[in-house]
Amino acid sequence: MKKGKIFVVGFGPGDREHITKRAVDALQQSDCIIGYKTYVDLIETYVTASSIVSTGMTEEVSRAQDAVKRAEAGQIVSVISSGDSGVYGMAGLVYEVLIELGWKEEEGIEVEIVPGISAINSCASLLGAPVMHDSCTISLSDHLTPWTVIEKRIEAAGMADFVIALYNPKSGRRTRQIVEAQRILLKYRSPDTPVGLVKSAYRENQNVILTTLAEMLDHDIGMLTTVVIGNSSTFFYDNKIITPRGYQRKYTLGEEKQSLKPHQRLKKEAEPWALNQETGEAVPGYEQIESKKQESSSLNMALKALSMVTKSEIDQTHLVQQPIEDIFEFAVSPGVANKFVTADQMRVLAEAVGEKGTMEYTPDHRFLIKIPTGRPQSIVEKLEQHDLTVMPVGDVLNVKACDFCYGEKAESIPYAEEIAAELGGLKLPKELHIGFNGCGMACYRAVFDDIGIVYRKKKFDLFIGAKPVGRTAHAAQPVAEGIEPEQLVPLLKEIIEEYKENAHPNERLFKYFKRVKKIQYFTYQDMSSKIEVEPAPCGD
Repeated sequence: MKKGKIFVVGFGPGDREHITKRAVDALQQSDCIIGYKTYVDLIETYVTASSIVSTGMTEEVSRAQDAVKRAEAGQIVSVISSGDSGVYGMAGLVYEVLIELGWKEEEGIEVEIVPGISAINSCASLLGAPVMHDSCTISLSDHLTPWTVIEKRIEAAGMADFVIALYNPKSGRRTRQIVEAQRILLKYRSPDTPVGLVKSAYRENQNVILTTLAEMLDHDIGMLTTVVIGNSSTFFYDNKIITPRGYQRKYTLGEEKQSLKPHQRLKKEAEPWALNQETGEAVPGYEQIESKKQESSSLNMALKALSMVTKSEIDQTHLVQQPIEDIFEFAVSPGVANKFVTADQMRVLAEAVGEKGTMEYTPDHRFLIKIPTGRPQSIVEKLEQHDLTVMPVGDVLNVKACDFCYGEKAESIPYAEEIAAELGGLKLPKELHIGFNGCGMACYRAVFDDIGIVYRKKKFDLFIGAKPVGRTAHAAQPVAEGIEPEQLVPLLKEIIEEYKENAHPNERLFKYFKRVKKIQYFTYQDMSSKIEVEPAPCGD
């Protein structure tokens, strides 16, 4: 079998001038390109691959898994990232997925990481020279990293006087993180510290703003913005942000003739601040020598107290660790037909979630639970003992049902429960919802789910392929009326099995139906209606 390969390609900011030749070569050697759909659009002019798999945000794991699967089948695959693939990109995740499968470099599929220009570099070039000295990058996204850890990193970077580039500073749902970051940094930086806000560097909607640490939140900041915050020596000059490297300490920058000759510049007397190679101590700069001679009594007292603490205690005090915890994510409901949660069930849920977990109520009458734990089975058993239904989350089949008018129209409940028992939690190419309505009123909007079922006159009507969001949103296509009750579950199984076997990874049911044009004996009809926008009177 032909041996496959994975390129993990960083293509830089996204414009033609800043993508490397090696990145272009990798893309053009590939049989398949896999990436976030926005990134795929940016590099489409370089792509000659016969297969392109573009997915939405939060689909990184499935992209990496799909790449590995295709490479194991002999394909050459490029997984793409904007910026550099090893800086908040796909490189690490591809390796993690391979490691889970027992991959070894010597005998496994080949992996090549193709570097690109990261946002800190592209944005800095538009601002001037803000990262000429020591700098760091911090992502403010707490979807994968606990906020308590991010806080420590901001605090440490602020205290150490790093130039800081903040990635993922803000989104529609995450608005508080950038506020907290500013609050922490103002403890260590002047309010006048130069800040650069760069949106979509080297792309069509590029926008560059120069501001200060105190005023940066007065400007628009989003997911496409990189926030570059200067250190204590950074300054503005002629619409640029400059961070000096330190040459002014040893050179006369405005004169051609230097006071120190080349052979003198590395001597101790020219660098009184440098680390002493014999003692291992950092000597203070000229401006600190006099104050060093007159140490305060309070400092002496602090040093004396510190000398009474053992080295091991000091090490433990300064040790910063980010524990790796397994996050158990699942959904809970009181049942397909039951929408009432008892006080006792809420108490058990609250105990299971604890202080570190989260519980979110969803529109489909479920609680989405995330708990750091190494013992998920014990949690499941405890919840099920209190008549709570525990369901998997992710790319699985979910059954949603109306409240059956609080039991007055209950004759269809057994069918909804049978569907949930037979198909609920089934692993699929993409999350799929079956919506179930217990009467012809269809008030629970089952027709806006991937598969809609409406119980009417003791029989079932079936709808397939809704697209509930977006400019071309539409209801599901009505494909059958008057289905006999005993035929319903077998028919659903056939539809689901066909979709599971033939759909692309991350392909929603409505996209699959549109692509193949036929599911079972149901023929696709276009249910979308694009909105025509009237031109403005001014012609813009």
